[in-house]
Amino acid sequence: QVQLVESGGGLVQPGGSLRLSCAASGSIFSIYLMTWYRQAPGKQREPVAAITSAGSTNYADSVKGRFTISSHNAKNTVYLQMNSLKPEDTAVYYCNGLIATNERKDSYWGQGTQVTVSS
Repeated sequence: QVQLVESGGGLVQPGGSLRLSCAASGSIFSIYLMTWYRQAPGKQREPVAAITSAGSTNYADSVKGRFTISSHNAKNTVYLQMNSLKPEDTAVYYCNGLIATNERKDSYWGQGTQVTVSS
């Protein structure tokens, strides 16, 4: 079994910063890809940023230049540094991992962490 646990969400004023963390634990053999998604009220869940095991990154156009995804492979942890936050960044942020255990490769989700950008 694999568990993903997000942390770091909260309330921040426009222009502020937050850093989200996602820690993976369990019977992990290899992590191929980690992706941050977000879902705002009444909207579909959308990908925000992704990082491969080799360190390649990709970002949604809406967050390029403001958000940075990084990872600490030894800790099986991925981070999302969010700067210059806007009210439209308000959403529940979810971590997703494409992870191999000893038995199979599968997609796992965290429980989500709320980010609210408001004055």
